[in-house]
Amino acid sequence: MAATCTFVLCEEEREADKATIVQFSNGTIQNADRLDFAFYKSVDEANPKKRLRRMLVAESDRLSYVGSNFGTGSFRCASLCNYYVGVLNKTTMEMELHSAQLFKMQPCIPGESTEIDKSQDAHIQTYREKLDSLTEAFGTVRQKRALSSRRLNDVGKETLQKAMTKAASDVIDHKGLEALKEELSQGSSQIDFTLYLPPRNPDADRPKDVYAFDDLLSPAEYESLADGGLQMAALTPEELQIMKEEKKNLSVLKLLESLPSEGEAREKTLRCAFYLNMLLKFGKQDGKFTSKKDGCPSIIHKKMRNDFAVQCFKKGWFNSVVSPATRAKLTAHCLALLLHVGSMCADLTLLQRDLNVAESWITKVAKAMGLTLSKTVKGAPRDEHKIAFLILPLVKYAQSSERGAFKRRR
Repeated sequence: MAATCTFVLCEEEREADKATIVQFSNGTIQNADRLDFAFYKSVDEANPKKRLRRMLVAESDRLSYVGSNFGTGSFRCASLCNYYVGVLNKTTMEMELHSAQLFKMQPCIPGESTEIDKSQDAHIQTYREKLDSLTEAFGTVRQKRALSSRRLNDVGKETLQKAMTKAASDVIDHKGLEALKEELSQGSSQIDFTLYLPPRNPDADRPKDVYAFDDLLSPAEYESLADGGLQMAALTPEELQIMKEEKKNLSVLKLLESLPSEGEAREKTLRCAFYLNMLLKFGKQDGKFTSKKDGCPSIIHKKMRNDFAVQCFKKGWFNSVVSPATRAKLTAHCLALLLHVGSMCADLTLLQRDLNVAESWITKVAKAMGLTLSKTVKGAPRDEHKIAFLILPLVKYAQSSERGAFKRRR
């Protein structure tokens, strides 16, 4: 009759008591007694990824072997499974189970890097570097010449970039960031605003034909604003009061507070109010405007990106940025839109606050459009508002070359 045995789990073991199973990659060791084994563990026990790293070293008179439980040279199965070694007590016929550690021993030849170092180097090396290495070894003369030329260009670009970075840092340290911003604003004030006006017909017989509404919004774009008009009409008095208290998009709020009672004029004002609201958000967010959040139609979002922003390439992506020139175009577009829904009258002060531009900026835009300007006091005392009117014939202004200001011709 065959003998039977029972399994007995041993008590909690210390790491030093765990069984160690080794496998030599280059063959079988005949005289294992002649090997001196040394066991090492990571000193960084605070790091959870490194505290379990172990390394086993075996040395003989002729060769040394190294094995570890991490890296490409280790057994992948060791991190996925728990291994045990059974030790049979032939007297009691009980088999004790002990935890086991697996190590793959590889010969370590002096003068050559270990497999771990090779794996780290291969991980750091990029695909381009690997391809360049193959070109150096097996490429044709033409390919090698192209590789050498590209490397020289890369060195030149890197040197130029470092020089530009150093020069920019020196300028910022010398002048200061605020002084540079002031110089930038002064440079943007020299923009010729007449180049960024909407299509204009100065010989028109009626004021509304000077800046035609169809040139501001095409019929397809106007139809896409139907849902936006309903969204504006659904605003409650409480929501309008919140807009007034937060002083956000005051030009839009003024349109909603003076809505026509009914008819086509009311629908046109609601759609233009929604469109103006999108334009103001687009300008405030410097072109980083998402259409889905506010229900902006895709055709309108595309129009704003194409007409009132420039595309710049940064960190691998194309981003929309509102430059001083496109901001001037946006300001003139908003002003022309307000004239159409405001009986050829627009509040420049409210639009200036909505777009967060200087008073001189929006005044230059209005004068470039040939509008008649006047001042009036509204609301609080000394709250003076500048009003623009489109009156035929258009007013012609002359720019002074000395002070950069506008004067009316007599």
